[in-house]
Amino acid sequence: MIQRIQTIYLFLAFVVTGILPFLFPLWTMSDGKDYFFMQNEFYVILLGLSTTISIVSVVSYKKRQNQFVIGRLNIILNLILLGLFVYRSLNVSGETVLVSEKGIGMFLPIVAIVLLVLANKAIKKDEDLVKSVDRLR
Repeated sequence: MIQRIQTIYLFLAFVVTGILPFLFPLWTMSDGKDYFFMQNEFYVILLGLSTTISIVSVVSYKKRQNQFVIGRLNIILNLILLGLFVYRSLNVSGETVLVSEKGIGMFLPIVAIVLLVLANKAIKKDEDLVKSVDRLR
């Protein structure tokens, strides 16, 4: 489990969606207060779901095909989250009353998507290797 590279990628995706949003704000309000994901319950649900799916994917290492499908679902979930962040930033862009500056937290789903794509690529490679060995038996 731990010796496989996709486990490392999935664990890093877990860190990006489960730990880093607590450290990096999504944006800074015009009054100087940081806006974290916890202030919007929809963001909390989506990031929590993405974190949970990453952990489930790590634990289901014996079922590579299920792990691959779970990874794809997590990618779709992070794309939805990224779309919500982009929509929010385009609706309240610039020096408005609400948002003064975008934060690095808005780009965390991009990092998670890249890590999940790398994990899925490694899972696919493992699955192809197992299938090729099965053909030789």
